[in-house]
Amino acid sequence: MGKCRRTARPAACSSVDTMKTLLKPLLVTVGTVSLVLGIVGAFMPILPTTPFLLLSAYCYGRSSERLHRWLVEHPRWGCYIEGFLYGGAVPMRAKRAALITLWPAIALSCAIIYWRVEIRWVATGVPVLLVLIASAVSVFIWTRPTDESCPAPAPADTDRADPGPR
Repeated sequence: MGKCRRTARPAACSSVDTMKTLLKPLLVTVGTVSLVLGIVGAFMPILPTTPFLLLSAYCYGRSSERLHRWLVEHPRWGCYIEGFLYGGAVPMRAKRAALITLWPAIALSCAIIYWRVEIRWVATGVPVLLVLIASAVSVFIWTRPTDESCPAPAPADTDRADPGPR
């Protein structure tokens, strides 16, 4: 905004200010929708979690410092997002989980397509394409730097000395 106040063309400045005014709520909305999809994706294998959380971090980083800080400092998701945003690092535990869920899902999809689709070139071409894409995704995931600074989730505290009120 400071740049616009120093220029001699107020019409150009007002359009830049208007664009920024309209863009921030749009980015907050896209970031929030993406965050909801990412959280849902943590429980539904068909939705990816990480891309949606990274999109949320990007949108919040461009629109709301408060929301960006909340997301990056979140106790559950923060270290994954921060590690990837500031160095491309992924914890080994997350790499394994991604690959362990990716390949059975691809195998199941390929089998269903192969046995249920009657058009032969589709029944063979689509599974080949799926395997190629999954291979590229696997290479991408595996070649990211490994970050072990994220703490492992705490196990449920089942054997407490004081069970509390009954």
